[in-house]
Amino acid sequence: MLGDRIKQGRTAAGLSLRDLAQLVGLSAMAISKFEREQLKPSSETLLRLAKAMNVRVEYFFRQPAIELSEVEFRKHSKLSTKDEEKALADVREQLERWLELEAVIPVSWPKAFLPPGDLVGELATYEDVEVQADRVRATWQLGTGPIRNLMDKMEEEGIKVILTPHDGEKKFDGLVAKANDHTVVVVGKDWPGDRQRFTLAHELGHLVLHGRLAASLDEERACNRFAGAFLAPKSEVLRLLGESRSWLEPQELYLLKRDWGLSMNGWIYRAQDLGVLNRAAARRHWDFFAQQGEGRTWRELEPGEPYPKETPRRFEQLVYRALAEDLIGESKAAELMGMQLSKLRARRRMDAVDAPGCH
Repeated sequence: MLGDRIKQGRTAAGLSLRDLAQLVGLSAMAISKFEREQLKPSSETLLRLAKAMNVRVEYFFRQPAIELSEVEFRKHSKLSTKDEEKALADVREQLERWLELEAVIPVSWPKAFLPPGDLVGELATYEDVEVQADRVRATWQLGTGPIRNLMDKMEEEGIKVILTPHDGEKKFDGLVAKANDHTVVVVGKDWPGDRQRFTLAHELGHLVLHGRLAASLDEERACNRFAGAFLAPKSEVLRLLGESRSWLEPQELYLLKRDWGLSMNGWIYRAQDLGVLNRAAARRHWDFFAQQGEGRTWRELEPGEPYPKETPRRFEQLVYRALAEDLIGESKAAELMGMQLSKLRARRRMDAVDAPGCH
C-alpha cells in the first residue's frame, strides 16, 4: 500500500526514480525498494518524500479506491505514454481528495452530472448540433450572453473539472473520464483561458452528443461545432457580426475574444460555420493570420494579452463549508487542499484573500 502511494505520488509529480532520489538524498535503488515495499522508509524519509512531491505526509496513508474508466484523450492529443501516466496519476490524486471530501459531507452538497432530458435523440446535421448546444444553455439557465466562469458552471452541474500541469509541453488536448460514477473533465492548468474554455465545451459536447450523431457526422467535428455554439450562440454571433461579411478586423476579433472567452481563430470558425464568411473569405483570414507574428504565427499564438485562465472553485468552497459546519478539522482541510496548516489558517483570517485555490 505505502509503496503504491509513493509511486503514484512520484508519477503525479512528474519525477523519475533518479529525480526523486536526488531531491531526498537517497539512491534510485532505495526509492525503487520503497515502491516495491522491499524497504520501509523512516518517518524522516517520509517527510522528505512528501516535500519533494509537494504533498502532505497524510497522503501516503490514504486508502483510495479510484478507478478511472472510459478514459478518452482528445483525438489529436500526442502525449507520450510517460506523459499520459503523469497526467492520469495527477488526476487520480486530485480525485482522491474529492472523494475524501464527499465521504464526510452531506449527499445533497455534490451533484451528479446528467445530460438535459430534452435533448434531440438523433442529430442528422451539424446545424442540429447548434440546437443541442442551445438546449444545454437553456437547461443550465445561461441565457445567450458570455459565460463568465465555465469551470464553475460545469462543476455546479456535477462535472468535476481537474487542472493538470502535465500537458506534455502543450501536446495534451484534454480528456474526459468516469471515476467511481463521477464525470471528470481534465484540461491544462497553464493553458490560456480561451483554450481551457474551448476544451471544456468540446468535452461537454462529447458527453451530450455521444450516441446521438448520425453515421454521416464526425464526432470530433461535431464536438468542435458544439463548443463554438455553446460559447457563442448563433443569435449573438449574427447580432455582433452581421449576416454577411467579407472581412473581420483583427481588433474586432480581439475584443470579441476578451468579452466571450472564445479565441480569435474560434470566432473566424464561428463566422464560417454560420455563413457570415464564405469559404474564400475565411481562407483569406487564415492566410493573413499565417503571415502575422514573429517566430510564431497568429494561428499558433494570437496577438494581445492572453485570455485569463480559469480556476475551479467548488472543491475549495465545499472544504470551507465543511470546516464551518465542523464536519472536518483544520488539519483535514489543509490536507484536502494540499497546503500547509499555517497557510490554511492565514486564509481563514483573510490574510490571503486573493490567493487562488490549490485544487
